[in-house]
Amino acid sequence: MDPVRSLQDAKPTPFWLDDPGRPQALPALVGDATCDLLVVGGGYSGLWTALIAKERDPALDVVLIEGQEIAWAASGRNGGFCAASLTHGLGNGQQRWPGELAELERLGAANLQAVEDAIKRYAIDCDWERTGEIDVATEPYQLDDLHEIATLAAELGSELTFLDRDAMRAQVDSPTYLGGLWDKDGVGMVNPAKLAWGLKQACLDAGVRIFEHTRATDLAESGRGMAVRTPYGRVFAGRIALGTNVFPSLVKRTRAYTVPVYDHALMTEPLSAEQLASIGWQGRQGLGDSANQFHYYRLSADNRILWGGYDAVYHYGGRVRAEYDHRPQTYRTLATHFFQTFPQLAGLRFTHAWGGAIDTCTRFSAFFDTAYRGRVALAAGFTGLGVGATRFGAEVMLDLLAGERTERTALEMVRRKPLPFPPEPVRWIGIELTKRSLDLADRNAGRRNLWLRTLDRLGLGFDS
Repeated sequence: MDPVRSLQDAKPTPFWLDDPGRPQALPALVGDATCDLLVVGGGYSGLWTALIAKERDPALDVVLIEGQEIAWAASGRNGGFCAASLTHGLGNGQQRWPGELAELERLGAANLQAVEDAIKRYAIDCDWERTGEIDVATEPYQLDDLHEIATLAAELGSELTFLDRDAMRAQVDSPTYLGGLWDKDGVGMVNPAKLAWGLKQACLDAGVRIFEHTRATDLAESGRGMAVRTPYGRVFAGRIALGTNVFPSLVKRTRAYTVPVYDHALMTEPLSAEQLASIGWQGRQGLGDSANQFHYYRLSADNRILWGGYDAVYHYGGRVRAEYDHRPQTYRTLATHFFQTFPQLAGLRFTHAWGGAIDTCTRFSAFFDTAYRGRVALAAGFTGLGVGATRFGAEVMLDLLAGERTERTALEMVRRKPLPFPPEPVRWIGIELTKRSLDLADRNAGRRNLWLRTLDRLGLGFDS
């Protein structure tokens, strides 16, 4: 299948946001407002924070402001993998927090269950499926890596199912598959935009005041509280939770800890019964291959295939711009890889092609901070796993704002921040060198060059 022809009719719109049920925007905040807790940012971080705050104390006056509309950014563009992992995978967690990895896994599993419970409790229609995820080996060396992860999981009390070539292809059939590792319970599939819209409605029902098209421009102390300036006024609050993630933080000293990386995805037309039968996939698991530059893919509720990942694009200067959302060369690469993986689907067309920025940090999982003597808390750096981990981040932010020592705030992961990124041009050079080295490792049976080995020794190595 010619990848260019397969993309000819693809709309440059995130599939999830191209929905006739998309809710209308709420009015902007005009004038001043006061509240007990102000949440800045209407993505998953902000929505979970506002909702959990009201669950903890229904009398709390909570205001949430969003610069555009709920779900317009990462919360409405991502692949919809809701994972239990708080550490971007066991390998990354073992490298960074070996002494508390078992506790992080326990907290992550409890957090995923809390996400599912909230979806049911608030009757959120978001195509939730607890189908798990399979990490797929497409090169022989990756089988050893999967065995190592399975062994580590067993030591932590978890069970991951190793699939040999035949067992893997019995689940999902591709000539590229050599094996797989199936996490049957640790990942749910969700329509990410519908989840965000459902959380928005749950917040409104709980009494949260939400203002869209209300961008926060400045943060300052005001008496015994804080004030956030918007284009049309100010919000005065006793406490503030920042869920701005990839966008420049109002706490400027933390901006060096994250960079925006652009990720892209394609969505196919719905598969016919015959096409779906040709690849199997009756378990509807999420899938991801095991390379450094990996693809992630899953079925939608109407049996389309979302196919994303591989390229992770950083633009010099770390700016977030709408023109970066689309990258035709990445779309062509993704389409080529799709038909290499599923040649039996030749002739299938893509209906949507889109991209967007995610926030990453040097440890590839969330970090936390406070400012203004504990009046402001933030969580950022989720690196693509924010669908589930942001709920945990919301709990941490609320604990920090309350000044409470909890099992969450006692974690080394919470108490310590990652290393910041260096300034430009060193930042761009380092990121580009790392990307090229990871690509070289993928082409060289996983062998890591001197640059990657140095990053590993410094605790900066990437292991997804």
